[in-house]
Amino acid sequence: MNLTATILLALGMSMDAFAASIGKGATLHKPKFSEALRTGLIFGVIEMLTPLIGWGLGMLASQFVMEWSHWVAFILLVFLGGRMIIEGVRGNDDDEEKEAPRRHGFWLLVTTAIATSLDAMAVGVGLAFLKVNILTTAFAIGCATFMMSTLGMMVGRFIGPLLGKRAEILGGVVLIAIGAQILYAHYMG
Repeated sequence: MNLTATILLALGMSMDAFAASIGKGATLHKPKFSEALRTGLIFGVIEMLTPLIGWGLGMLASQFVMEWSHWVAFILLVFLGGRMIIEGVRGNDDDEEKEAPRRHGFWLLVTTAIATSLDAMAVGVGLAFLKVNILTTAFAIGCATFMMSTLGMMVGRFIGPLLGKRAEILGGVVLIAIGAQILYAHYMG
């Protein structure tokens, strides 16, 4: 795989994380750049590891991974998105104004990152059958995801105040839409 193909693959793999990080940034109260970097790092590392795991699984049992990864991603994203929507609706029912959190919990970010990176695992399975340097490709995917997730958090910082309490609901809808897109792409693509 040449450099251009690697860069395009890396950017393509980072788009789900970018969309999710916009939602995450929008639900926080003025996230600092350090929080955006933290989110980008978590998303980037996980997105870098999943194609490596997929590549390894591709060497062992590609059929199972390809058969179920879209369902696992869909269920995780619907669960996380549904949780965000419920929290957003509950927040709208409260009479007292509650300040948005300043940062997300580590495990919430890890779970979201895993859910958005399962497609990279499936790509890793496919890469197991091609002549590619999996380490370079995985590193490129991780770097692109780090940059796009950090940028997404900062974009979310500016969108959040415009949306107010609806930011969490919108973030949940985005995660569910990503999950639905993964299923749609699997069955239609």
